[in-house]
Amino acid sequence: MPTADTPPAPAPGDRCPCLSGEVFGACCGPFLGGSVHAPTAVQLMRSRYSAFVVGDAGYLLATWHPSTRPTALETDASLHWYRLDIVRTERGGPLDISGVVEFVARYRTEGDRGELHETSRFAREGRRWYYVDGDV
Repeated sequence: MPTADTPPAPAPGDRCPCLSGEVFGACCGPFLGGSVHAPTAVQLMRSRYSAFVVGDAGYLLATWHPSTRPTALETDASLHWYRLDIVRTERGGPLDISGVVEFVARYRTEGDRGELHETSRFAREGRRWYYVDGDV
C-alpha cells in the first residue's frame, strides 16, 4: 500500500511505469487493482515492477509464490525506480507452467543511482502466475 513517502499509482491514462509503451489503465493498472491476473510471466514481472514504483507491498506479496513468500514486505521509499528493461524471457506464456524473465531495473536515491539485474523464476498454478525467486 502506498504511503506518504511513495508516489500514488498513475492515472489510467498516464504512461505505465513499466515502460511497455501502454497507458497504466491498459497495462499494469488492472493487475495492481486486482480485477485480473497477469496472463504471462513477463506481464507479471512488469506489474511487480510497477508495484515497486508505487510501493504496493500487498500486490507484491499476493503475487509471490506461497512456497517462497516472506511473511511481510516493506518497500523502500528512498528508492525511485525509473526504468525497466526486459533482457530475455524463456517460456512463461499462457499455456506454460514455468517461465524465466531476466531484467534490469534502474533506480535513484538521493545523490546516487543503481540497478538491479535479476533472472527471475515464475510458476503458473491454475490460471495465475507467481514470482518464485531470482538470481541477482
